[in-house]
Amino acid sequence: MTKYFEDYVPDATHDCGTVEVTEADILEFGRRYDPQVFHTDPVAAADGPFGGLIASGWHTASLMMRLYADNYLSTVSSLGSPGVDELRWPRPVRPGDVLRLRATVTEARLSRSKPDRGLVRTRVEFVGAEDAVVFSASLLNLILVRPG
Repeated sequence: MTKYFEDYVPDATHDCGTVEVTEADILEFGRRYDPQVFHTDPVAAADGPFGGLIASGWHTASLMMRLYADNYLSTVSSLGSPGVDELRWPRPVRPGDVLRLRATVTEARLSRSKPDRGLVRTRVEFVGAEDAVVFSASLLNLILVRPG
């Protein structure tokens, strides 16, 4: 994707695609990175606090990042991120959920110290069934201005 700072317009909302969360993916991620029983053991999870297997919030964040990188950030102008704010997981993600990522530009301003780039703040939300938000965060990215 070829976009520059000028293409990230405040209040614009972008559809960044969907991903289906499978039980196998939940178990693999949980066993490798977040080994709590509600992420790793469907039988034990059934009696747990969520009444069944759920994805790790970090798994959900990883899925968000993949869609965000593939469908929102520019391959020619993205310079990385100094951080993330307001990271939330308001609802559990379960096997079979299909999540849709939407990204809304909330701020775009030129850098005061480096005029070849700007800072773009984006509100991202993963939306599941019935438009329920299951993940949200405020992301800050450094983006190059259009050359020339």
